[in-house]
Amino acid sequence: MLLDTETGLLDTARYIPSPNCDNRDPGNDVQVIIVHCISLPPGQYGGDQVIDFFTNQLDCSAHQYLKGIEGFEVSAHFYIRRCGELIQFVSTNKRAWHAGQSTCLGKPKVNNFSVGVELEGLDTDPSGFTQAQYAQLGELKRCLMQAYPEIEDHSLFAHSDIAPGRKPDPGPYFDWSLIL
Repeated sequence: MLLDTETGLLDTARYIPSPNCDNRDPGNDVQVIIVHCISLPPGQYGGDQVIDFFTNQLDCSAHQYLKGIEGFEVSAHFYIRRCGELIQFVSTNKRAWHAGQSTCLGKPKVNNFSVGVELEGLDTDPSGFTQAQYAQLGELKRCLMQAYPEIEDHSLFAHSDIAPGRKPDPGPYFDWSLIL
């Protein structure tokens, strides 16, 4: 797994570009990785709704829950499916729209200095996450640390860490000790 720092693209990820990104503010190098989880509709796995959501092609009439997120423009740099497949939506050189109102390392605007990784899952699902996801996340973390020396081993945060009270993911069923 290699990240081309010129393009910000990972050689082992399937690239599906999202329009939901922009340039990072000047002087903001990647310093942290933010771990999220998502499934659409909640608790349903294996479909393409997350891909469609991050590319603004989601059919919001397909399910009642989806009507509530219609018009949202969000993205993450990476998405790891339950089978371990890695999809990249945004170059790591760009700002993905994943963190919202948040603070990390004492600084606001976390999207400016982070890479967002979504795991296919639900924060309230007791089945948690798969070994394939933990392995892929661990490999991705090591790759990003090599490409961005500002990221240190302790620079992995939950969405709930940077937006407490607003976001609970990846939740209590995420086992941090399994990221090797």
